[in-house]
Amino acid sequence: MPTANPQTIAIFGGTGQLGSALALRWVYAGHRVLLGSRTADKAQAAAVELNAELGGAAIEGLSNLEAAAAADIGLLAVEQSAHAAALEAVREPLAGKILIDATARLSFPDLPPPVAPAAAQIAQQIVGQAVRVVAAFQTVPAAGLRKDIGQPVDSDVLVCAANPADAETVITLAGDAGLRGYYVGGLDKAIVVEGLTSLLVAMNKHYKSRHGAFRVAGIKARP
Repeated sequence: MPTANPQTIAIFGGTGQLGSALALRWVYAGHRVLLGSRTADKAQAAAVELNAELGGAAIEGLSNLEAAAAADIGLLAVEQSAHAAALEAVREPLAGKILIDATARLSFPDLPPPVAPAAAQIAQQIVGQAVRVVAAFQTVPAAGLRKDIGQPVDSDVLVCAANPADAETVITLAGDAGLRGYYVGGLDKAIVVEGLTSLLVAMNKHYKSRHGAFRVAGIKARP
């Protein structure tokens, strides 16, 4: 179903698996998506591939700075090694906007749970209070998002934010992507979600799956 509130969403790290999968689902739902990268050429090449998959031209590739300036909301989906640099590049044009941080700091091969503070708390320190950081999508398997983009995904999104209203905005975006979202508390809770991601990746590895995910039982998500 098309979204009732279309947004322009900048995805920093949109050339990666999670970013590109969410890009496809959000465009399908009626949002405008801008792929951001350190170099515009790389983002443009990724946009061409995704547009070919969609059969249209709804996704645009830009530099991170250009994408941040043009967006209503941002999603950070980069490797943890690029986390700080990407945030430094976009903090000024994201002032007054929500930035969703999907970072889960995983160290292979042992996958120990990350230590506090959470990646989203680190992000908030870097971008400052003018940007409203929300942690979400860490536990969502990209492979599941990429299949049947018009259908719901058997996975839930745990959303952490200082402001519950910002969390609800992200929960709505999760719903547009075919996911159920739940507000679980402030950014300090995001360290727990990162730890769950460590467990999930280890379980998928052990059971030779790419689609393992977490679901919430006993609590009804808002429509």
